[in-house]
Amino acid sequence: MSGKLLHLRALKAQQGADVDVFSFFMRGADVLRIADISRVHRDDADELKGFQRKEIQNHVRSIVEYLDRGEVLFPNAIILAFQSSIEFKQSRGPSPEGAVSGTLSIPLNDIDRKAAWIVDGQQRAFALSRSSNQDIMVPVVGFVAPSIDVQREQFILVNKAKPLPRRLINELLPEISADLPHDLRPAKIPSELCGILNKDAKSPFYKLIRRVSDEQDNSTAVVIDTALINMMKHSINNYGALALYKNTMADGAADVEGMYRLLCVYWSAVKSVFPEAWGLKPQDSRLMHSAGIQAMGVLMDRMMPRMHQTKNVSEEVEAALRRIAPYCCWTDGTWDALGLPWNEIQNTPRHIKALAEHLVQLDFAESQKQAAK
Repeated sequence: MSGKLLHLRALKAQQGADVDVFSFFMRGADVLRIADISRVHRDDADELKGFQRKEIQNHVRSIVEYLDRGEVLFPNAIILAFQSSIEFKQSRGPSPEGAVSGTLSIPLNDIDRKAAWIVDGQQRAFALSRSSNQDIMVPVVGFVAPSIDVQREQFILVNKAKPLPRRLINELLPEISADLPHDLRPAKIPSELCGILNKDAKSPFYKLIRRVSDEQDNSTAVVIDTALINMMKHSINNYGALALYKNTMADGAADVEGMYRLLCVYWSAVKSVFPEAWGLKPQDSRLMHSAGIQAMGVLMDRMMPRMHQTKNVSEEVEAALRRIAPYCCWTDGTWDALGLPWNEIQNTPRHIKALAEHLVQLDFAESQKQAAK
């Protein structure tokens, strides 16, 4: 190791599969000298990078005001994920049970690639760097994890019980290979499918989905990711069209490719039948609105299973949608059966349920007419 170093007294223990974990105190003002923020974003190849949420200015400001009081208590540990560039030298003499004491040496000479990422404590680290109380000593726990997968896993697990934005968790889930907590598992496949729908040029939702990682002003992104994820979760967990692909692989896993093909067939037909409403902002088209997406998802669950034996599924789905198209009011008019103008449909359980039931009933009535011919 060469260059400038920060030397800190620390305790080292091991957890998991021989992962080194360090506990130490350091000046709060030095945290951002050794650690960086890895904000979630996508690179030029559309690969997900990072995992942190954006800085919350009001939160940081309130912490700074507290720190600037002077003699304050600040016991909340910051959690860091270290690269492999750190070194630990064990001290002579006895150590606490289950740990060894020594000196931890952390590089300070790399501006572009600091020695650690902040897994938990982003806002506190910003506040400590801006506070006039520069010498306050803060507790830090760091573990060696060169793999971004391990860092993301720990980020989600640490923040799961906190008000971490659900959309951020959703976008990170497909990148996690570790076994997830029970309450997070149902969202992993829908989140993965949402990502593919957004980046596959053949998808009807190509570049139309608003994701947390899209920091640029993407004028084409009009559908919020939670609408699609909720639609897919409902389908998978409530015996819908996507549930037919659960646990169907040889290893007991879900057939994600099969789910994706079904989604593309159905929503491509929706796009073809309602071109005047497709790709518009939700305020201009209730088809792109969360309520419309989820209600049309319920229709998908009723429509797609009966298409299983047809020779040309795409044509049959499109024909079925065209039969109900005259009764749909996505961009103007009034839904007579609901007693609601098109732009008064809201993302509420009551409106979603009413719209979904109406679409399903329309489809049933029109399919009965078709069968009678």
